[in-house]
Amino acid sequence: MQRLYRGVVWRMKPSSRVVYLTFDDGPIPQCTPQVLDILLQYDVKATFFMVAENAERYPELLARVRAEGHTIGNHTYHHMRGCQSCTDNYIADVKHAAEVLQTKLFRPPHGRMRLAQKRALLQAGYSIYLWDVLTHDYNPSYSVEKMLSVVKRYTRNGSIIVLHDSLKSRDRMLHLLPLIIKWLQANGYEIKPLITSC
Repeated sequence: MQRLYRGVVWRMKPSSRVVYLTFDDGPIPQCTPQVLDILLQYDVKATFFMVAENAERYPELLARVRAEGHTIGNHTYHHMRGCQSCTDNYIADVKHAAEVLQTKLFRPPHGRMRLAQKRALLQAGYSIYLWDVLTHDYNPSYSVEKMLSVVKRYTRNGSIIVLHDSLKSRDRMLHLLPLIIKWLQANGYEIKPLITSC
């Protein structure tokens, strides 16, 4: 996948002990405020790849994420699956989301898109971020302990860790998030939000 998706960022530069927490699929009132409270408690900044339809529905959450110093990324307007969509429709959906979110950071839903979609977005100036540490917080067969063990095993300098501020992941993720932050900080990692270049 990394060979196919050239130009996409999977991991940031490994030259310093920094990692990047990212959240997909929000914002929603049943989950995102609790995530923000936890991040505030530990003085951590993260990146929220938002479904713009949600951001329009809950503008107060979009405003709070921005006001508290987190980075906002584009996760399409309708959480559109790139591999099941024609390129023109997909790019139009991303551009619609960009108008709402005012960001050039992008992550495709489910981490997949057509190569033509990737090329079109890169040519339009988007910075596309995937991840190298998937917590599986959306998977009910994964216990919190198992998810934390995945983070401990695979996190390294420059890692991009993905979680989900969604109803499906809510309970597991909210339990997991403080444990991840405490482990990262105890092991000397600085946690930063993503920026538009790696």
